[in-house]
Amino acid sequence: MVATLSDLLKEGVEGRGVLVRSDLNVPLDDSGTITDPGRIIASVPTLKALAEAGAKVVVTAHLGRPKGEPDPKFSLAPVAAALGEKLGRHVQLAGDVVGTDALARAEGLTDGDVLLLENIRFDPRETSKDDAERLGLAKALAGLVEGADGSPGAFVSDGFGVVHRKQASVYDVATLLPHYAGTLVATEVTVLQQLTSSTERPYAVVLGGSKVSDKLAVIENLATKADSIVIGGGMCFTFLAAQGLSVGSSLCQEEMIDTCKKLLETYGDVIHLPVDIVAAEKFAADAAAETVAADRIPDDKMGLDIGPESVKRFTALLSNAKTIFWNGPMGVFEFPAFAAGTKGVAEAIIGATEKGAFSVVGGGDSAAAVRLLGLPEDGFSHISTGGGASLEYLEGKTLPGIDVLD
Repeated sequence: MVATLSDLLKEGVEGRGVLVRSDLNVPLDDSGTITDPGRIIASVPTLKALAEAGAKVVVTAHLGRPKGEPDPKFSLAPVAAALGEKLGRHVQLAGDVVGTDALARAEGLTDGDVLLLENIRFDPRETSKDDAERLGLAKALAGLVEGADGSPGAFVSDGFGVVHRKQASVYDVATLLPHYAGTLVATEVTVLQQLTSSTERPYAVVLGGSKVSDKLAVIENLATKADSIVIGGGMCFTFLAAQGLSVGSSLCQEEMIDTCKKLLETYGDVIHLPVDIVAAEKFAADAAAETVAADRIPDDKMGLDIGPESVKRFTALLSNAKTIFWNGPMGVFEFPAFAAGTKGVAEAIIGATEKGAFSVVGGGDSAAAVRLLGLPEDGFSHISTGGGASLEYLEGKTLPGIDVLD
């Protein structure tokens, strides 16, 4: 049984140091402005509850993929400002991860203060494959929340987007401190358990994104559990090629064609592919769009979205579903000319939800699409903050960051 934030709050946290691993890995534009604050907003409930209960809160998180050393463009400075705004209280930003500034600031915290450490991935030990290196960083992190009398602080795991990683701030620190699942992580796990164990049928899965290889394991695992798997996005072209169709210059994983053939042979009654495609000569927002049948893609054109007839067919499949899991856009939704497929399928899921279906958006680009396309977030039962973690859970894999809490 995993201990949760509510268990920690019952024990009492006033004056106690609490280390929280949040997922604040938000997208930034070229000017360093946050373009989607979804993960920051999702992190607020746990941090707010701890601060209001009088804890000395030390938050650790990453941003982007720095190469194990400080890099100004991956600084958490804009995140600290946005987090403070959402929390309604000042959030200090340490100038380092576990260095002199972090230590001095942690020692100076008073009850209810919130300190955000600089990008945890500026320290190469965070993602090291060497257990001893990771443990060294974890010990330094644990030291930041140690009481003046040497008593241990507590660790709250609330970054669902990273629980599939065996990293120092996710896994190793939980082996050193009393540990608890934060509000976000506890909710995500409950939702995913519902998708894998007590699933109400018909169960529909909607998969998009660019690569079949990224979703292969989840297709194989869910094909025996779902009543229908709808496939769009760039990955659909490898399946169309597996049917012997020409896909023009569309994205296609040649090495996966035989695998897709076998999937279609085994689960052909479950897997559903687009019947029409919105194609263009180039990958660009201003490219001229043309809708063609899926078996008539011109040699000099690439598919960038599913067509309106596919949306109709997929909507019919989804309209009667009682459980829906969606991961991956149907097309290049960032370009208005190629966003209709993703929007149409999302609206079909919202319609099913309004009729009582349990719907989960599996994080990543799908969650970003919901916000970018102006769709109501409360139109879905749950929007996950962790695309990769959601997929690995549904593949049946063990998530190290969850496993260590149990």
